[in-house]
Amino acid sequence: MAESTSNVEFARIIHEHGDHPSSPGHHQKRWVEVVEAAVLAIVAIVTAWSGYQAAKWDALSAKQYSLALSTTILSQGKAALAGQDRLYDITTFNAWLDAKLADKEKLAAFYELRFRPEYATAFAAWMKLDPRNNPSAPPGPTFMAEYSDRNSLEAERLAEESKSHFEVAVSSRQTGDRYVKVTVLLATILLLTALSQRFEQSGPRTVVLAMSAFMLMVSFFLLATFPRA
Repeated sequence: MAESTSNVEFARIIHEHGDHPSSPGHHQKRWVEVVEAAVLAIVAIVTAWSGYQAAKWDALSAKQYSLALSTTILSQGKAALAGQDRLYDITTFNAWLDAKLADKEKLAAFYELRFRPEYATAFAAWMKLDPRNNPSAPPGPTFMAEYSDRNSLEAERLAEESKSHFEVAVSSRQTGDRYVKVTVLLATILLLTALSQRFEQSGPRTVVLAMSAFMLMVSFFLLATFPRA
C-alpha cells in the first residue's frame, strides 16, 4: 500500500515537473510567444508606414495628373492662338500678293505694315530670295526657317511639360501600388502569425512563425529598395 502510494506520488511529481516553468518545453513555448509578439508589433508598425507611403505616393500621383491636365489645356489654348496667328499671316500675305499683282503698291505697303513682327522677319528673308524671279524660293514666308510663332512655341513647351507631369504621375502611381502590394504581404504575415498561435505543439508553431519571419525580411528588403515620398 505504501509502495502504491509512493508510485502515485512520484507520478504526480513528474507531471508537475513537466509543467514547471523551468522545463525546456515551457521555455521554448515562451520563446516562441515572445517572437510572435515581436513579429506582430513590427508588422503593425511597418504596415502603418507602408500605408502612409502608399497614400503619399497616390496623392503625389493625383497632383501630377492634375498638373498634366491643366497644362494640356493651356497648351491647347496656345495651339489655338497659334492657328489663328497662322491664318492671319496667310490672309494678310494673300491680300498683299493680290495688291502686288494688281500693281497697287500703296495697298501692298499697307498690308506689309499689318504683318505681325514675327511674320515680318520671315517675309523680309523671303523677299531677299527674289521669289518673283527665283523658282527655287519657298512658296511663301511661312515656309521659311525664320518663320516662328510665340504661341506655337509656347504650345510645344507646354505639351512637353504636360507629358513630363503625366510620366511622373504614372511613375508615382506605380510606386504607390508597390507599397500597397507590400502592405498585402504584411497582412499575410499577420494572418500566419495569428494562425501559429492556434497550434499547441511547438513544432508546427515554430515552422509557421519561421515563415512569417522570412516574409517579414522580404518585406523589409522590398521597402528598402522603394523610393520614399
